[in-house]
Amino acid sequence: MTRIPFTSYLRKHVVLFDGAMGTLLYQRGVFIDKCYDALNLSNPEQIQSIHRDYLEAGAAVIETNTFGANRYKLGRYNLSDQTEIINFEGARIAKEIAGDKQYVAGSVGPLGIQLEPWGETSRMEAREAFQQQAEALIKGGVDLFNLETFHDINEMEEAIAAVRSVGSLPVIAQMTIQDDGKTSYGLELEEMVRRFTNLRLDALGINCTLGPKRMLDFLEQMVKMTTTPIAIMPNAGMPQRVDGRMFYMATPEYFGVYAKRFIETGARIVGGCCGTTPEHIKKMAEAILQKQGRIPVQIQVKTRTRAEVSILQEKVPQKEKSHLASKIAQGDYVTLVEMISPRGKNIEKQLDSAQKLKSEGIDAINIPDGPRASARMNGLALAVLLQNHAGIETVMHYTCRDRNLLGIQSDLLGASVLGVRNILAITGDPPLMGDYPQSTAVFDIDSIGLTHILHNLNHGLDIGNKHIGEPTGFFIGVGVDPNSMNLTREIQRFHGKVAAGAEFAITQPVFDLDALKRFIEKVKDFRIPFIVGIWPLASLRNAEFMKYEVPGVTVPDSIIRRMEKFDAKDDQLKVGIEIAQEMASHVRKISHGIQISAPLGRYEVALEVAKIVQKELDNRK
Repeated sequence: MTRIPFTSYLRKHVVLFDGAMGTLLYQRGVFIDKCYDALNLSNPEQIQSIHRDYLEAGAAVIETNTFGANRYKLGRYNLSDQTEIINFEGARIAKEIAGDKQYVAGSVGPLGIQLEPWGETSRMEAREAFQQQAEALIKGGVDLFNLETFHDINEMEEAIAAVRSVGSLPVIAQMTIQDDGKTSYGLELEEMVRRFTNLRLDALGINCTLGPKRMLDFLEQMVKMTTTPIAIMPNAGMPQRVDGRMFYMATPEYFGVYAKRFIETGARIVGGCCGTTPEHIKKMAEAILQKQGRIPVQIQVKTRTRAEVSILQEKVPQKEKSHLASKIAQGDYVTLVEMISPRGKNIEKQLDSAQKLKSEGIDAINIPDGPRASARMNGLALAVLLQNHAGIETVMHYTCRDRNLLGIQSDLLGASVLGVRNILAITGDPPLMGDYPQSTAVFDIDSIGLTHILHNLNHGLDIGNKHIGEPTGFFIGVGVDPNSMNLTREIQRFHGKVAAGAEFAITQPVFDLDALKRFIEKVKDFRIPFIVGIWPLASLRNAEFMKYEVPGVTVPDSIIRRMEKFDAKDDQLKVGIEIAQEMASHVRKISHGIQISAPLGRYEVALEVAKIVQKELDNRK
């Protein structure tokens, strides 16, 4: 290809950008505590290799390794005085590999600090920092700018103004939004697009945080809001932690499928963000070629074991701990429904739904604690409100991510006093996966250590094995993943949870009955009740999302094919409910209960699944 100006090329082509830089460097052995931008100076060959791999995969645009190369982020590594040279070399390295055929985009990310009024840095100071970076990138030879992964649109506006003040190169601006369609600062998608459109950008879009499925959902809205070319660059789904490392689940083939959907919906620029590799970009290139006929070429969890304590008799027998504990102790089958806390303070929907679920015979409501590291109403608050105002018992998830040992004990004692008895001990997703990746995780302990603490409290002992008086009466649950990529390690950890005092387990959503049976057979000697997770699939997209983007979930290809037979979403939902009902019917014979998710907050769907089990139980009587 003979290179023409980028804006001219964009008018005639769907443009393919490259994929991730940071996660690929991590995958190739660079420790996460290193300054990745400084590799432009210390290991330029490694950066060249990644650029070359993306170009060979079919990318038309490669991005400089300068996402965090501003004076503030570099200052954390005492490298702020090398800002210009790091950016210049980042551009020069990419330009040398791209040659005269492909384009080089200067990658500019947020400063990593909060601007006024949220922080102390003024907008003018931010603009000056962006100008410094942009000038060096221009000197290095970039063809355009990609301002990406911004959370604060005010900071983005300063970045745009800075880039335009030092040159006239094309500008692409991409914010990152959450699952609810808002930025982490609460800006609605429609308002974001409106403000971007008024800035007369060469392209606008969204990148990072979300996988392909949700990106497509938002793209369908955005194409109706603007005529400016739209860029879509998703993550490779949600990462899964295995042996201390993060793995992204969305396959290259999955990205190829969604590349076609992005183009069909109206995206003009596509590419990949965290977790994507040259293999993902290659599949996207093939998809674009089919569509337009031409295309240029972690987090370590610290575990603390408690000291041996005197063996004390629990003062609260299991059957007296809670309604749920009593039913399981008597051998009765239980049915739970999952309810996500709201992002705001309005809980009318949750209260109304809880009352309906109680009237339909649901035994308890299962409340996740900031699922996927999202910022939501405290689970304890929702649990207490549901129990007091809707009269239905809850199972409150409690994670180790956000609290230290002192906070954990304080929260649990408070939960006991407030009447929350059923606790599911969870390690928790790292902040990197969620709404606020810059947040600091605690992880003083993991779920095994948390189970120890709950067990101690049930014996009247605190975290230091000191007597606290009257013991708590928690019914202690733990999570388990029958679909784990490392099943041996999962079983070892499950054994540790049981040894620490776990009394029941709730599984991740199960779609593969044979895998569940094999897992239960392997842990049958643990003698602990199982409640099996059931997820009614809302659509084909939902099924693909669960298969490729949700850690700990395995959706067999047979289910995808079954959903693919129907085009209408209503028909796909019916099939999803049928699949869930079939699974619920099968697992009734090998479990002590089911926990049903409510897709998109549709609790009537969960009840459709619950009714089939209740009918079978009634017939058995």
